[in-house]
Amino acid sequence: MTTASGGMTTEQLREHVATTLTRGRERTAALIEVEPDELTAQHSTLMSPLVWDYAHIGNQEELWLVRDVGGRDPVRQDIDQMYDAFLNTRASRVALPLLDPTEARDYVRTVRDKVFEVLERSPLAGRRLEEGGFAFGMVAQHEQQHAETMLATHQLRAGAAVLHAPRPPAAVVRLAPEVVVPAGEFVMGTSTEPWALDNERPAHTRNVDGFAIDTAPVTNGRWLQFLLDGGYDRPELWTTVGWAHRVQAGLTAPEFWQLDGDAWSRRAFGVLEPLVDDEPVVHVCFHEAQAYARWAGRRLPTEVEWEKAARHDPATGRSRRWPWGDEDPTAEHANLGQRHLRPAPVGAYPAGASALGVHQLAGDVWEWCDSGFTPHPGFEVFPYEEYSKVFFGGDYAVLRGGSFGTDEVAARGTFRNWDHPVRRQIFTGLRTARDLTAAERG
Repeated sequence: MTTASGGMTTEQLREHVATTLTRGRERTAALIEVEPDELTAQHSTLMSPLVWDYAHIGNQEELWLVRDVGGRDPVRQDIDQMYDAFLNTRASRVALPLLDPTEARDYVRTVRDKVFEVLERSPLAGRRLEEGGFAFGMVAQHEQQHAETMLATHQLRAGAAVLHAPRPPAAVVRLAPEVVVPAGEFVMGTSTEPWALDNERPAHTRNVDGFAIDTAPVTNGRWLQFLLDGGYDRPELWTTVGWAHRVQAGLTAPEFWQLDGDAWSRRAFGVLEPLVDDEPVVHVCFHEAQAYARWAGRRLPTEVEWEKAARHDPATGRSRRWPWGDEDPTAEHANLGQRHLRPAPVGAYPAGASALGVHQLAGDVWEWCDSGFTPHPGFEVFPYEEYSKVFFGGDYAVLRGGSFGTDEVAARGTFRNWDHPVRRQIFTGLRTARDLTAAERG
């Protein structure tokens, strides 16, 4: 499709919604195919028990699609507060009287059956919540976001591997170090993408000074050079806040890296293996990313710069839905959707390059931007404040682009993510940028 609902008949849109919901549920079901005690355990205080995430997914479906869109009686109104993410911190959820794995599966299945009945009757038009299938798209994105969170929980769990996937494709092109993005205006955000969330809206024009940006994300090999050059022991490379965190948290390498003799390895989903030099580094926090950028004589891009590099087409002056164009991603474009359980080597997806020639801006690793999470000019809450508004202006840094664990429904070129600067259990990496010299500016 060219837009989330553009050009489709109502029946085609209905089929698209059903396919998208089913894809998410198949993924979620695979993530809970572990022993019952693994589902109810808290593998890290940063994360919920897997069974909480699973039932929460069902509860959100019930609230928005069964009760609101469908106007139907509640399935389990008695559990609403228990699965409210704002009422219960992740660390406290393990102590709640949660639905056990069997009850959770039954509940989620019952809700989904009712959702498909509602989908068959919804006009997918008229009411803003239903226009273009928005409510269904919002719920599909919510499930996929929690699926990625559950994938991060799997990375944190101890024990042998329970998830398996083929390795990503090898690099097929050699990339130049950086791309120069010329100064000028571009359109940021969207007013036309039917499933875009409120923080992506509205489209607005931004004027951006010229800058240079890495052609690809920073790799393990480059990060190892930073580490071996004392990057974690040089306070001058870190901000004051960043250095305080490095000391307090005892950071000495990206999370899940291990030193075995003279060689570094990385543990991924229960498997310990040598570092792959040309894969993007993953599991680094914002403070580490800033320190690396300073060591490299560069800086992190702002969110505006990142989106211009990803979406702006200088030939037409318009902004694309995805770096490569308006068509939805395929396996040739990007490493998305948990197709693989690791980032792909840089140069593996030439078909996914942006119009400006920047590679791997979708998938592989979420990329830290040197911007706080703020609303676009003209922002309006829709359909509820707790998705975006309550986070604006807090202690958050923006993340863009998606990871290998992000589904395409939650990774378009306008999609915005955010987290605390200290977080690194998520699939985070970076690329760096720099200001242009006077000669380059002309």
